[in-house]
Amino acid sequence: MYLHQFIILAGAMFLALLSPGPDFAMIVKQSITYGKRSSIFTSIGIGLGISVHIIYSILGIGLIISKSIILFNIIKYIGAVYLIYLGIQSLKSKGIKLDDKNKSTNKEISDLKSFTSGFLCNALNPKATLFFLSMFTVVIDIHTPLYIQGFYGLFCIFATIVWFTFLSLVLSQNKVRGFFSKFGVWFDRTVGAILIALGLKVAFSK
Repeated sequence: MYLHQFIILAGAMFLALLSPGPDFAMIVKQSITYGKRSSIFTSIGIGLGISVHIIYSILGIGLIISKSIILFNIIKYIGAVYLIYLGIQSLKSKGIKLDDKNKSTNKEISDLKSFTSGFLCNALNPKATLFFLSMFTVVIDIHTPLYIQGFYGLFCIFATIVWFTFLSLVLSQNKVRGFFSKFGVWFDRTVGAILIALGLKVAFSK
């Protein structure tokens, strides 16, 4: 039974990771704008942000959230505001420029800020909330031992970190960053518009 649960969870997680969303947009921006190190710390933040969803799902709070429209809406609007805020910051950006050594001339961003950005992006993502609520209330039986549920959670965290770290390594390559740098401001504006659109979609979703 547990193997069956795990296969369904792993398959759903794989599809969720492939689906473009706020986390993906965040990694693209961090990789192109600040480079590999920042994007990897953001990837770790996104992965550990999942722990928030895992904890409240295992503790049963997830069931309460799924039954409380008010509580879920509070989480939804906080997430929407955060995404819109990130989008506005991108719209205000002046783009990125690379010097002769293909190094970004943007100001450095701290590892902590990169990590925090990724963590909040996932922890406040209603899409992630809905995903884990569905997994831990429909797919995973309530009688499944806590250590098995904990293993499921660790798998999701690990898979997320590995996937986004892989994307970070690809997107932060000098050739890739050089290509994006040619578009400068337009790249940041596009990402900003996407983040704002995602935020508005979250805010008005039912």
